[in-house]
Amino acid sequence: MRVVLTTWGSRGDIEPLAGLAVRLKELGAEVRFCAAPDEEFVELLAREGIELIPLGPTVKSVVARERPPTADDAFRLAADLVAARFETLGQAAQGSDVMVATGLMPSGARSVADKLGLRYWLAAFHVYGLPSQHYKPGRRPGTPSTADENDLKALWRQDAEAVYRLYGEAENSHRAAIGLPPVENIRDYVFGEPVLLASDPVLCPWAELTDLDLIQTGAWILPDRRPLPAEVTEFLAAGEPPVYVGFGSMAMHSTPGLARIVVDAVRAQGRRVLLAKGWAQLAAIDAQNDCLAVGDISHQALFPQVAAVVHHGGAGTTTAAAMAGVPQVVVPQFADQPLWAGRVAELGIGVAHDGPTPTFDSLSAALKTVLTTETRDRAKEVGSTLRTDGTTVAAKLILES
Repeated sequence: MRVVLTTWGSRGDIEPLAGLAVRLKELGAEVRFCAAPDEEFVELLAREGIELIPLGPTVKSVVARERPPTADDAFRLAADLVAARFETLGQAAQGSDVMVATGLMPSGARSVADKLGLRYWLAAFHVYGLPSQHYKPGRRPGTPSTADENDLKALWRQDAEAVYRLYGEAENSHRAAIGLPPVENIRDYVFGEPVLLASDPVLCPWAELTDLDLIQTGAWILPDRRPLPAEVTEFLAAGEPPVYVGFGSMAMHSTPGLARIVVDAVRAQGRRVLLAKGWAQLAAIDAQNDCLAVGDISHQALFPQVAAVVHHGGAGTTTAAAMAGVPQVVVPQFADQPLWAGRVAELGIGVAHDGPTPTFDSLSAALKTVLTTETRDRAKEVGSTLRTDGTTVAAKLILES
């Protein structure tokens, strides 16, 4: 069995798909992996013996530059990614039996699968963006929705129209070139059914809120066996558990002086701070020995040893912190992140920060709540209930299909 996996997105899109790739290989499948060619993604896959086939530009070049991407940038990126999927993915998928696509709206992927006669699966790590009669769609680049905010049917129809404006011309021109008829509803065509929902049912109990047929497999976890760097091990041993602060692939343009805000807020609680540099390029604000700035390290090895995790609310980081049984402060920036923040608060395993821009006062208040015995005990309780077999469930389903 040959499976081609494809995504374009941040590490939160790459790592779960890599976890699936590893499990598929263990079950005897041949795997090809098409994704954005960021250096850290290449290294991550290389550790698992997987070659990354470059698809599109690097994600960091798009989201972590000096200014946030504009609507015009989004339209250019959409056309470039569609072209890359028809060309690069079209070549990589030759001889495959199954395709699994995820990440930023993978327009073009299903067309390639249909042309080559492959079984196609879309995978989602949350329900944000999936049509529903229970919640509104998110914002997309271009003309905003005009319907009354309570008219969900109209809002989701306009969402499909917005997706078509982004991808329709490119998708249908490339389809015509390979002898396929045009598609009118790009969004629903890309989704297909059923959709694989790769999230834990305790953390993401929203599967039945969508209009699509979903199969919830549990979260896709890539085992990270890397030891912690010596400087981190020494820092952890030098005092009480620190608070980890990291915002992953978020550039955090909206919060100037972020490093000082978070370090001062953690220090105000009498705690040390482990600062993840990330794409926000956080760095120590002084030479005091109660703060250590680190690069890419294993969350699986680190999180059980910290007092709390402050992060942006990506699906992967939220799941990793929950599985470690550690309290969280979620500072959501956009997309699915407010959903995760709300669920963390609802479960009592942490705090949902009000809005994307933390201040010393707001972060201090959140830390006071999570750095309690009650929150810590609740986080451990919930962590013990989470599933760890998501990649096995998904891989067997894909291979048996």
